[in-house]
Amino acid sequence: MSDLPPPITVVGIGADGWPGLAATSRAALRAAEVVIGGPRQLALLPAEEVAAERVRWPSPLRPAVPGLLAEHADRRVAVLASGDPMFHGIGRTLAETVGAGRLRVLPHPSSVSYACARLGWPLEATQVISLVGRPLDTLALALHPGRRLLVLSADARTPAAVAALLTARGYGTARLRVLEQLGGPGERQLDGPADGWPHAGGDPLNVIAVELGDGPRTSLVPGLPDAAYESDGQLTKRHVRAATLATLAPAPGELLWDVGGGSGSIAIEWLRAHRDNRAVTVERSADRAERIGRNAAALGVPRLRVVTGPAPDALAGLPTPDAVFIGGGLTAPGLLEACWAALPPGGRLVANTVTLESEALLTTWYRRHGGELLRLAVAHAVPVGGFTGWRQAMPVTQWSAVKPSTDPGASS
Repeated sequence: MSDLPPPITVVGIGADGWPGLAATSRAALRAAEVVIGGPRQLALLPAEEVAAERVRWPSPLRPAVPGLLAEHADRRVAVLASGDPMFHGIGRTLAETVGAGRLRVLPHPSSVSYACARLGWPLEATQVISLVGRPLDTLALALHPGRRLLVLSADARTPAAVAALLTARGYGTARLRVLEQLGGPGERQLDGPADGWPHAGGDPLNVIAVELGDGPRTSLVPGLPDAAYESDGQLTKRHVRAATLATLAPAPGELLWDVGGGSGSIAIEWLRAHRDNRAVTVERSADRAERIGRNAAALGVPRLRVVTGPAPDALAGLPTPDAVFIGGGLTAPGLLEACWAALPPGGRLVANTVTLESEALLTTWYRRHGGELLRLAVAHAVPVGGFTGWRQAMPVTQWSAVKPSTDPGASS
């Protein structure tokens, strides 16, 4: 006889409730001893069909999952989820908690599938942004002229908040269609422009379809205009920033330490490179740290973590980075050593400077660890009387290196 606990069945359910469930999903719920779900989902199950004990998810949900599953470990457990459990649903949390091998997932059409069916939009060409448990400013990263978006709402107030954000970001002409109770008997649509959104409230179970018209154009690649940032002058300028991000070479899911954040531009554009990227910026000035937070929100990456304090002390306890950028404070005792030590084998370090003292330090590290040492020089055409000439910006010295598995300079 197996000592393994019984599998956990995860059943997707729609706004149509019990009548919309497939026979396999109904059988799983009838066989369950415990059904766990949200109040709305549990209310969709008829008592005459499902005799199991009903348990509501506590709030906050995620920290409670391990304990709640352990409490019912020897019973046949079914978990209710909205639509497709593996699409922005509880399925991911369960898989990360107990392992995919313990799950039996029975999906239902997601709200996104229903929405695309109603709108006639190809699902593979439609970008989906979830605002469930995420800041509203997350939506800003997806704003490009002429694009179509589907926004997963947090509640009934989300459509009005989205309309206000679109208007504030220059997309007031965008068309919004709010699709409520998709697939259920109470399904309906609300329609209107972002600027002057006419609907004060609605159903909390909704998806927002956004058709963006004309609006500000923002590049997808690193090197945003300097004017995109609020700054006191501590800003890695556009062309140097683009070259620096190319050297840092962000890949999906990687973590960056941006040390000496200034205006936060390197960390922000690292995050903009992919939705799964992570970044921590360390800035000793409280005023600049607050400014970095505002810049991150304005440019659609409010998930940027800002640590206020001097490096290297402020680096203690941070998660292991895949790459480190040092944009300031290079001569602080122990800073380069701490950043290099924090990197795992294969991690990248990039450091920029405009001072001779820091350049001398980078030259020493280049001799010790190898890598690449280069100078970036940018000149802009400017009026010279009635003619045009070049104005040279301060040259930037950059050292970059990949940490080897065995570091020959570690004991130097």
